[in-house]
Amino acid sequence: MAGVKQSVLTTIFSYLGVIVGYVNLLWLFPYVLSPGQIGLFKTVQDIALLLVPFAQLGIGHGITRFFPRIKGNEFAFFTFSLVMATLGFFIVASLFFVFKTPIINAFAEKAPEVNHFLIVALLITFFSLMNSLLEAFSRSFLKIAIPSLIRDVFLRFFMALLVIGYYFSIYTFTNMIWGMGIVYMLAMICMISYMKIEGIIKVEWDWKGINKSFKKEFLHYGLITLLGTAGALLIMKIDSIMVSSMIGLDANAIYTIGFSIAVVIEMPRRAISQVAMPVISEMFAKNQLTEINALYKKIAVNQLLICLLVFLLIWVNIENLYHFVPNRSIYEQGKWVVLLIGLGKITDVIFSVNGEIIVFSRFYTFNITATLLMCAAVIIFNLMLIPLYGIEGAALASLIAMFCYNLVKYIYIKIRLGFNPFTTGVFLILLAGVLSWALSYYLIPESAYVVLDILIRSGIVTAFYLLLIHLFKAAQETEAMVFRKIKDVFSQLR
Repeated sequence: MAGVKQSVLTTIFSYLGVIVGYVNLLWLFPYVLSPGQIGLFKTVQDIALLLVPFAQLGIGHGITRFFPRIKGNEFAFFTFSLVMATLGFFIVASLFFVFKTPIINAFAEKAPEVNHFLIVALLITFFSLMNSLLEAFSRSFLKIAIPSLIRDVFLRFFMALLVIGYYFSIYTFTNMIWGMGIVYMLAMICMISYMKIEGIIKVEWDWKGINKSFKKEFLHYGLITLLGTAGALLIMKIDSIMVSSMIGLDANAIYTIGFSIAVVIEMPRRAISQVAMPVISEMFAKNQLTEINALYKKIAVNQLLICLLVFLLIWVNIENLYHFVPNRSIYEQGKWVVLLIGLGKITDVIFSVNGEIIVFSRFYTFNITATLLMCAAVIIFNLMLIPLYGIEGAALASLIAMFCYNLVKYIYIKIRLGFNPFTTGVFLILLAGVLSWALSYYLIPESAYVVLDILIRSGIVTAFYLLLIHLFKAAQETEAMVFRKIKDVFSQLR
């Protein structure tokens, strides 16, 4: 019950963060900043976040996997993890300076402004690294709601304040970019404060309870999963960075706003994944393979049910969403980015928690093979498609890479463990989605009043989609649970 509550709160905070993020990227940033400034802002941030998993050395997933085995020595384990991650950061920072010249050359022609803020990227990397470890440790105690609030809401709210300060000329644009490092530092301070209140953080230097074999296994696992984690993020971030280096910062601003609209689709999946990870880890520790397979199927249905509806509501209202963006004529060029990235996110959702299952199974080393192949593929796809199709080429490269990446992992899990996320419900939900889109496209007339059109279109599509789900009996278990909750609420009101 506590896990369900945490998942619900996490979903609420994720969507509250989406609202703040929408205000930031769809109105505040385009209103205050030029396309080039937005492109620079996001490129520096993306470079930093791309370095995080390399600095983390795979320790984040390692904390979740090994936490059940470290009872009584949790804080020694936490301290050891922080020390190793800090060492990882210094290794990455050193390599960053060693390869500084080719990095500078990559942006020199199309986005030279990026090269003035590479140190800011390293600062953000460090604070993001600390935040990711604090969150992983908090997640191991099944405390995921407040970390989600800090990551998804507070961080974006602080970014908004940062841009507003620039708008009122409190500081220069250069100082605003440097201020991003301070924002990530504030998020870290919030995490530490929350964990202190909950009593789940303590620095303990006595590591006698952590024997050598455990440390070796833990670090080995971290280094093995490093490439998997880093590669997965590379697949998601490299397109933005390559758009800046191959086309320019203005193009990256258009791409980023389109991408940010689409990324909302996966928010429920993230919330479900946060709860599922420690559960899957515990099940593997107890060798409960049948239960994991059942969970695999259940999550596929439930997260597709929610995420597909979000995707539908975004796409049927795409013209309306861009209507509110300042300088609309510039940014609405990213409309097809929304569609392609959105379809990519749906492929992630359809294949359920395949990545989490591999990471916590005894076959976790396969992540290296799959991820390295996909990293090479996404870079090649971008190099091929960006010159041909511009920002749409980058989005198409991401879609192809995400589908192939998930397909490879699905096939491997099917062969090795015999697990399969696909049930009749998955395909019926997809059918309901297609029919709901067709209803909006062919039968619902456009209204001249944007807000009214959003309300009418969203209401009809949602009602029709849920009606089809009910008639198809695509998610009977979820439907029964929802009706029970509604019944409980009404019974308490009497």
